[in-house]
Amino acid sequence: MTFEYDVLVIGGGHAGCEAAHAAARMGAKTCLITMDMNKIAQMSCNPAVGGIAKGQIVREIDALGGKMGEVIDECSIQFRMLNCSKGPAMWSPRSQADRGKYIWAWRRILENLPNLSIWQDMVTEFIFEPQEDVSCGTTLRIAGAITQMDVVFKAKSVVLTVGTFLNGLMHIGRTMIPGGRVGEPASYGLTEQLKAMGFVADRMKTGTPVRLNGRTIDFSLAERQEGDADFHKFSYLPLADESKQLPSLPCWTIYTNEKVHEILRSGLPDSPLYNGQIQSIGPRYCPSIETKLVTFADKNQHMLFLEPEGTDTQEYYLNGFSSSLPIDVQLEALRHIPALAHVEAYRPGYAIEYDFFDPTQLRHTLETKLVSGLFFAGQVNGTTGYEEAAGQGLVAGVNAALKIRGVDEEFVLGRDEAYIGVLIDDLVTKGVDEPYRMFTSRAEYRILLRQDDADMRLTPRGYQLGLATEQRYQLLLEKQQLIEKVIQFCEEFHVKLSFNEVLAQLNSAPLKEGVKLISLVNRPELNMLLLANYVPELKDLFASLPANRRDEIIEAAEVRIKYAGYIEREKLVAEKINRLEKVRLSPSLDYNSLQQLTIEARQKLSRIRPENIGQASRIPGVSPADINILLVLMGR
Repeated sequence: MTFEYDVLVIGGGHAGCEAAHAAARMGAKTCLITMDMNKIAQMSCNPAVGGIAKGQIVREIDALGGKMGEVIDECSIQFRMLNCSKGPAMWSPRSQADRGKYIWAWRRILENLPNLSIWQDMVTEFIFEPQEDVSCGTTLRIAGAITQMDVVFKAKSVVLTVGTFLNGLMHIGRTMIPGGRVGEPASYGLTEQLKAMGFVADRMKTGTPVRLNGRTIDFSLAERQEGDADFHKFSYLPLADESKQLPSLPCWTIYTNEKVHEILRSGLPDSPLYNGQIQSIGPRYCPSIETKLVTFADKNQHMLFLEPEGTDTQEYYLNGFSSSLPIDVQLEALRHIPALAHVEAYRPGYAIEYDFFDPTQLRHTLETKLVSGLFFAGQVNGTTGYEEAAGQGLVAGVNAALKIRGVDEEFVLGRDEAYIGVLIDDLVTKGVDEPYRMFTSRAEYRILLRQDDADMRLTPRGYQLGLATEQRYQLLLEKQQLIEKVIQFCEEFHVKLSFNEVLAQLNSAPLKEGVKLISLVNRPELNMLLLANYVPELKDLFASLPANRRDEIIEAAEVRIKYAGYIEREKLVAEKINRLEKVRLSPSLDYNSLQQLTIEARQKLSRIRPENIGQASRIPGVSPADINILLVLMGR
């Protein structure tokens, strides 16, 4: 049996869902192939979306017209804005999700999306065809895939988003179980086929904690942690039906102790991380509990978080207790935490090893350099996290759809445009030696990449692609106009010396002369909502704003005012650097013949083949002197 499509998406995780949605929204006849339709967008580990820098990625996905933000808002059971004590560049949204409802919300979207079909099966082989390339001679292009059921899918573009399933192997103590996730089979054949063609693959490791029965937890011995109750959320679109919003549930904090550590240490000889069973590299920034004991041997306790999995389940996720120790060691240790003295588990924590491909084999569109029309997205590129995967999936899906149009059009995000741009540029130019996780510190222009203005940066681009809807674009235009209206009012409204009486009440320095209101907004101890209590005209202006977007508009306007100098300074720096991005490098340039370059630079440039000078400058091992030589040789 044969099916024919424009775009084929392999894997129904977070990357696959966004890729399939993007391609179909842009008019490509698309098919999503997944092993289990009931586990589309499964949260394999933590039932949460967002976090430091990851929350910014989700807002960017939403701004472009992706769906992760809308789905998590619909399924959120606790929202928090992290890092609020710091500047707005660091503010990061995070939501606990109802795991089951999250899956079904995504499935509802995909099943009802025009141009999208879904097939439940496992892909075991790719189909390739030769093609003529003017600059490189004969190369290969993707032509489709064959499944375990011997179904042939023909396609012009293919997006591979198989997560941890390629030759997946789970570890619980000395027990090893083939699989891509607990209870689900691993995928075989694709790694071997691609390696035979010249792709470089390696192994990585990740893990997940034990899942606990809430009925057996003594919450009176845990510290309650509530969510925020303000206007913040992920999507820039209003909630479809606020009356159906899920109730906010608390999380809880508990601590390990010396007895717990003693028991865990007794199991280290049977830990696959320390007995040689696991050879691959795990995520540095999400260590297992046994890694914490070894790395931070001086600590006598570690904080753990009990996080609910949903409104209709007793299942709890024990954040901070990722482990691959034997089951009996895990449970015995947990029962020496007072709140967990009588705890029962639904399943233990485990580690998983899986194949990934060196991401320097990709272009910035996430198309592979070796095979035309084949795109990689998600953990297969060496990343970790639902958000990083979804961002890559959206970019790959857009470019897969653009590829079939036969025009020279690509969708690439710059480092000054989006955290997604930082993520992909890091992967493609630097590669990975451990699972990649996004942090605000990875972005040199983070004051430009704030969570509050992702729509300003990216919705016009999403709308131009046909991904963002007309409704989303019109909401953006209205928001821009209202923000400018608020800023203009602050720039023009005059505050007299008589306002000193108010400033004295607010413990703010007195005026020496009349000023514009914007100078008071700029004071760190004052803000717009506070000043509106004493400036009736400002209060009236706020009352005229749309009620469901009022706080969002006020916050965005205030950030623009208070950080205007920093924003303009970063824009100037970004513009200078972006000039290097415009200096293109020929794909056929023979770097080995450029003896003026260092040997390391010649090797790295030959292997990665950057598309422009800007990308070349970010490759480890390529020095500023090498870049200057390239510019001179190119007559620049």
